[in-house]
Amino acid sequence: MNLRVDGNIVLSATGRNDNRLGPRTWDVRKWAGKTAQIEIVDNESGGWGNIGVDNIVLSDTPAVPFTRLTERPDYGTMGLAIVRAGVVHEGQKDFASCVLPEGQLPDTAFTENGTAVFSRPFGERLIGSVGRRFRLAGGESARVVFVLTWHFPNLKIDGLGDHKGRYYGTRFAHARAVSEYIVAQLPQLSGQTKLWRDTWHDSTLPHWFLERTMAPTAHLATNTCYWLGNGRFYAWEGVGCCAGTCAHVWHYAQAMARLFPELERSVREMADYGAGFDAASGRIRFRAEHNDHWAVDGQAGSILRVLREHQMSADDAFLRRLWPKVRKSLEFLISKDNGKDGIIDGPQHNTLDADWYGEVAWLSGLYLAALRAGEEMAREVGDAEFADQCRAIFERGRKNVDEHLFNGEYYIQRPDPARKRTVGSYDGCEIDQVLGDSWAWQVGLGRILDEAHVRSALRSLWRYNFTPDVGPYRKAYPAGRWYAVAGEAGLLMCSWPHGESQRVTESFDFYFNECMTGFEYQVAWHCMAEGMLLESMAITRAIHDRYHAARRNPWNEVECGDHYARAMAAYGVFLAACGYEHHGPRAHIGFAPRLQPENFKCAFTAAEGWGSFTQQISKDRHCAEINLKYGRLNLRTLSLGVVWDREPRQAEVTVRGSTIKARTEYSNGKAVIRFDQPVVLNAGDRLTLVLEV
Repeated sequence: MNLRVDGNIVLSATGRNDNRLGPRTWDVRKWAGKTAQIEIVDNESGGWGNIGVDNIVLSDTPAVPFTRLTERPDYGTMGLAIVRAGVVHEGQKDFASCVLPEGQLPDTAFTENGTAVFSRPFGERLIGSVGRRFRLAGGESARVVFVLTWHFPNLKIDGLGDHKGRYYGTRFAHARAVSEYIVAQLPQLSGQTKLWRDTWHDSTLPHWFLERTMAPTAHLATNTCYWLGNGRFYAWEGVGCCAGTCAHVWHYAQAMARLFPELERSVREMADYGAGFDAASGRIRFRAEHNDHWAVDGQAGSILRVLREHQMSADDAFLRRLWPKVRKSLEFLISKDNGKDGIIDGPQHNTLDADWYGEVAWLSGLYLAALRAGEEMAREVGDAEFADQCRAIFERGRKNVDEHLFNGEYYIQRPDPARKRTVGSYDGCEIDQVLGDSWAWQVGLGRILDEAHVRSALRSLWRYNFTPDVGPYRKAYPAGRWYAVAGEAGLLMCSWPHGESQRVTESFDFYFNECMTGFEYQVAWHCMAEGMLLESMAITRAIHDRYHAARRNPWNEVECGDHYARAMAAYGVFLAACGYEHHGPRAHIGFAPRLQPENFKCAFTAAEGWGSFTQQISKDRHCAEINLKYGRLNLRTLSLGVVWDREPRQAEVTVRGSTIKARTEYSNGKAVIRFDQPVVLNAGDRLTLVLEV
C-alpha cells in the first residue's frame, strides 16, 4: 500500500492484495482530523477479506496509554535451558539416561572478564549462552536437548473485562518456573504426547485422512485461542478476526469438545450461558460481551452443544447446573416460532452475516434439532412437561418442513412476501440445508427430517455444488474470496441448478460462490454418517489437496481469518467414519465403523480417558477390543454396528482376564451389550468381546 500524508489528512492510498485468496482493489475513504484513519474496503467481497488488516490508524498521540511496566501486555520473561545432555555410544538408542548430573550446571558465557565460552559465527562474542562441552571418542556422538520457555501472563482484549490474564500465569511465576516444570515432567509430558500420536496413527483409516481431520486442531495452539486466567476458554473466529468465541461459527467445530472437553464446557458456562446470556429473555448474544444480537444458528447450536458437553462429562452435574438457562434459551427460540409449527419466523440472523426472512429450511431444521436436544436433556433432569412440549413442536415442525420446504430434490427457502429481495438462498441448493440432521448424528438424536429427503438433499449437494475444478464457475461468478482457485476441487456454498430467478445479487452474495472448509467438512461428515462414503471422502480429499504444502499452509485453513475455528469441523468427519457415540453419565460408548468395518482400528476419546478401539468381523463372528491408554472409562453399555442381517447371540466379554456377565440386545443393525455390573477400565486395561451368530 502506498500512502501520501499531508499533516494528519490522508490524501491518497492505493494497494492490491497479493495473498493467495485472489486479487482485490482497495478504495480509501478520507477523513480530516487530529488522527488520520484509513478504511480499506474490498470492492469484490464487500469489505470482508482476510480480516486482521482492515484498518490502519496514523496518529500523533500515543497509541498505548501509560501503564506500569509489570502490567503491560508485552511484559514477561523468556528462558533457555538444557533438559538433557550426554554422550551417546555407538548402537545406543535410549537417550533417557543422558541427563545433567544433579547439582551440575551447564557451561555458560556470562563471565566478568568478557571471555565467552561460546561464540557466534565469525568470532563475535555472545552476550550470553547456555551450552555443554563434550570430549568424544570414536563411535560416540553427543546430544543436547534444549527447552525454550516464555511467560507473558498479561493479556488485553478490548471489551472482555477482568479475565486475570493468561491461564498459565496462574500456574507459573516466570519462565524459569516453566523450565523447571518441563525438566521435572518431561518424561510424562513427552510420553503422553507420543502415546496419543502413536495411538492416533495406529489406525486402519488412510494416513492422509487422519492427517486432514486432525490438522485443523492445531488452530487451538495459535492466537485464535486463549485460555484465560479465570478458567474461561476464549477465541476469535480466526487470528484477530471477529471477537467473542462466536457461537454461530464455533458450533461447527467438533475437535475441542472431544479432545479437551473441560475447555469446551467453560465456553458453555462462562460465555454462551455466562457473559452472553440474557437471563430475562433467554437470548444468547452470539459474541458474548462483544455484541447485543442473537443468531438462530448460534442459539440452536449452543443448545445442541450443551447436550454434547453433557455427554462428554463423567456425571450429570454440568447439565443440572445449566439446565434452567438452557430451558430459558430454548423457550426464547420457541418464541420466534409464532405458530408453534416448527418453523422460525421473522428476521433470522445467521453465520452468513445477515438477517434472512421467510421459511428457511436449514435454520428451522437446526431449530428442530435443538428441540430434540432439549427434549433429551429435559427427560434426563426430570422435566417431563417441557420434554413433551419440545416433542410436540418437533413433530409438527418436521412434517411442515418436509411438506413445504422440500422441492423434490433438496430443501429450500420460501421468501417472506414482504421481503422478497432480501439476501437468502431461496430456490438454490445451499450447503447447510440439512444441518439439523447433520448435528443430530454427532449427539445421537436420531433423524430430524425424512430420511429419503435428507439423502436426496445430500446427493443434490454432490451433484450440483461439488466440482473438481472451481475455475469455470468462479470465472462466471467472480464475487467472493478465492479459497479455492482454478484447478482445485471444492464444494460450493450454493448453486441454482434450475435457474437463477431468485438469486439475490445485492449484498453478501459473494458468500455463495466460495469454498469454506468448515462448511464442507460438515457435509462430509453427514455424507459419511449416511453411508455416502465416496462423496464424503472426495470432499475431504479435495480440502486435503487444496491445503497441500506446495499450495498453502497445511495447518492453516483460512476463512475470514487465519487458523479459522470452523475448520475444526474436520474432526466430525473422523467421528462419523468411526460411527462413534458416547454418553459419559450413562457410561455408554459405541462404534459403528463405516470404512472397512470388517477390519477396523481407531483412536477414541471419552469423558475421562482415551484409547484405541479394534474390531474384526468374519461371516459368523464379531471380535472387538477396547484398549484404554489414558485415564479411565466407565461402562454400563457398549454398542457395536454389525454387518449381518441376523441377530447375534450372547456376547463373551473379558476384562483383565476375567469373564464379565452381559446381556445382548439387537435392533436396526446394532448390537447393544449391557453389563450386569458396571465395568471400570483404567489405563492399561483391555476389554475384549466376541459376538457370534
